[in-house]
Amino acid sequence: MHSPLLDTAPNTTQDTPNLTIALDVGGMKCAGCVKAVESQLTQQAGVVSAAVNLVTEVAMVEYCPEAVNPTDLAHRLTEIGFPTQLRQTSADPDGETSGYVDPTERHRQEARTQLWRVAIASILLVLSGIGHLDHFGWHVPGLSSIEFHWGLATLALIGPGRSILVDGWRGLRHNIPNMNSLIGLGAITAYTTSVVALLVPQLGWECFFDEPVMLLGFILLGRTLEQQARTRAAAAMQSLIALKPTLARLIPIQEGSEAAQPALATNFTTLASVEILAEKVKVGEWLQVLPGEKIPVDGQVIAGQTTVDEAMLTGESVPVAKQTGDVITAGTLNQTGAIAIRATRTGKDTTIAQIIALVEAAQTRKAPIQRLADTIAGYFTYGVMAIALLTFLFWYFMGIPLFGDVPGVMLQSGHLMHASHAVMTHPSPLLLSLKLAIAVLVIACPCALGLATPTAILVGCGVGAEQGLLIRGGDVLEKVHRLQTVVFDKTGTLTTGHPVITDCLPLADLSTASVLQLAATVESGTRHPLAEAIRQGAQQQELLLLPAQNFQTESGQGALAQVEGYVVRVGTSDWLVQSGVSIPNAAQAQAIALSNMGKTVCYVAKDTTLVGLIAVQDTLRPDASATVHHLQKMGLRVMMLTGDQPAVAAAIAQRAGISAQDVFAGVRPEAKAATISQLQQQGVKVAMIGDGINDAPALAQADVSISLHSSTAVAIETAEIVLMRDRLQDVVQAIRLSRATFNTIRQNLFWAFAYNIVGIPVAAGVLLPTLGIVLSPAVAGAIMAFSSVSVVTNSLFLRRMVKD
Repeated sequence: MHSPLLDTAPNTTQDTPNLTIALDVGGMKCAGCVKAVESQLTQQAGVVSAAVNLVTEVAMVEYCPEAVNPTDLAHRLTEIGFPTQLRQTSADPDGETSGYVDPTERHRQEARTQLWRVAIASILLVLSGIGHLDHFGWHVPGLSSIEFHWGLATLALIGPGRSILVDGWRGLRHNIPNMNSLIGLGAITAYTTSVVALLVPQLGWECFFDEPVMLLGFILLGRTLEQQARTRAAAAMQSLIALKPTLARLIPIQEGSEAAQPALATNFTTLASVEILAEKVKVGEWLQVLPGEKIPVDGQVIAGQTTVDEAMLTGESVPVAKQTGDVITAGTLNQTGAIAIRATRTGKDTTIAQIIALVEAAQTRKAPIQRLADTIAGYFTYGVMAIALLTFLFWYFMGIPLFGDVPGVMLQSGHLMHASHAVMTHPSPLLLSLKLAIAVLVIACPCALGLATPTAILVGCGVGAEQGLLIRGGDVLEKVHRLQTVVFDKTGTLTTGHPVITDCLPLADLSTASVLQLAATVESGTRHPLAEAIRQGAQQQELLLLPAQNFQTESGQGALAQVEGYVVRVGTSDWLVQSGVSIPNAAQAQAIALSNMGKTVCYVAKDTTLVGLIAVQDTLRPDASATVHHLQKMGLRVMMLTGDQPAVAAAIAQRAGISAQDVFAGVRPEAKAATISQLQQQGVKVAMIGDGINDAPALAQADVSISLHSSTAVAIETAEIVLMRDRLQDVVQAIRLSRATFNTIRQNLFWAFAYNIVGIPVAAGVLLPTLGIVLSPAVAGAIMAFSSVSVVTNSLFLRRMVKD
């Protein structure tokens, strides 16, 4: 069953449509890893596109099923060091999981392993510090020897640092170096140099075994803090997933057993039910839901009555009464009574499953601003290794000779010492050069670049989902940030979409009932809100529909049918005139008077004779005027675009607070997109908010498209933001959230770029000649860890800022 909330990617070159699969990808550490995974996927034949999220560790891959097997993609990524598996939501038909590891459980296991590594690294770090107490006059026998520090460094590398070294080497071997490659190169270089100094003391080199210990300790501690922050950032998504029901009570009565339904209505609570996985429920099956249980699937109540907490869907905490015939939604909470329901949508087709899938997909859609970060990340590690090599060569061959007579710094025995008029002298230029090169390797942080956008999108989309706002991705956030104008459709958007008949004026020799009966018969062939109002008006007067045939609908104009041998038309005056219907002046004057009162006038004609006027009025949504006011306060121009008559549109606009010059009325559906295009040609960034099929072209044309959840499936598919609570005021909240999220992305990227632009030169020794400032590898590692943590923490502030 097609989901109106999810995109289906068409394949224009083959009959078989493209499919989209989600892959759980492990082992990614930085933006370079993301770039490597995306490159590996897009290089495979049959893959159309791939988007990878570093924070959620999910890859969304669009592919041609005739040309590629998703399992092969997972195997390919696993081979190059990124353990990957196809995303699964339930066990296979045999009840086995086929080796599938739940990502949440994998993350828990990784967190436990990470804590052990941090604990061991911390112990080694403390022992290394104790071993240096002799600098303060406290000699600890045995702990101050070079051999002891060699042992600590060796344990640090083969223990908590082993995974870093292995992953870094794997990245280098597959020509996709990552953050671990840089850290591993730095740690191994420091360790190897110290071992040579220990074994060949006549070289006069200093041993600095404490550097690998401190480096790995700070790195692992920083990653643990970063992982905890990332977990908090994903809390909203996890709480959304937690709403998904897991179990259902199946009533062993099959759909179609009509004889059993009367008995079910009276004694369904006493029938034996079978507990099964909610994802195993099939459409048409009957389920029992007891008080306090979650509704397992989308369905319809067939027995019993209760109240349901729908806060997770609507945001309203007031319980909603449900009885036989009412629609019920998976994930909502049954409160007071036992009910029996018939499943109408199950598994991935339920509303809650669609919301979760949409939010997950949104988190992989990148803002255009991230393209720069991704491009840089693809070459970042290579660039850092090149800078480290140049740093070593410069200081070894040129630096010390060039700056050897600079006052203020003296390098002696491998330590920087400040003196008023000292000369830079050092028995081993190699040691200084190596330390600076290692510091460059370690301080560089592609992690910050990689985390800047996805963490903010993760928090923003998660908070939005909690508030009933489904935003399709980071690209939407950037477009919202630039909006200048918001255009509303009228019927069903600014108004409730449930108009009622206010006047029925017969002409010629027909009665009021006859005019209404003719119009209702014609409108029975269409589903427009005005048609619904006319049909309901006829039902209230208990008027029967007449025999009719050859129904036709002219979008935005009206409808016609053959009724009792006549061609009966119900629609706009222009359409009827084009069809040869003559409209008397008196009737036109009556129509104008009704229109000036804010009513929509439908003209009714038999053949070429006008026989009546029906006035219908739609009510403004309760929050429409407040929404318009808030948008205007945010600096946005608010306009209305409608196919209704100018007088009706002006009346509604006045009540909503929209200026008369900002109203486009009498616009046919095919011209709505052209109207949006005209605004865009003036350099205006436009958002369109609509709900109907006739709004779809305009929604597609707009820079940002917004739709209500009660809209048609076409409108929802076209929209980039879906308002799940059907509250117009949520348009304001969606724009606020988008602006705040994009501002956070910009802050994160600014910090990530600024940190690397400043940090790498400082680590390379740019301040050494003048200020005597040089960073040890351990300090550089601590700063690098802080950089990643700061980006994630800043994204977490977004949750507080939006809620405040």
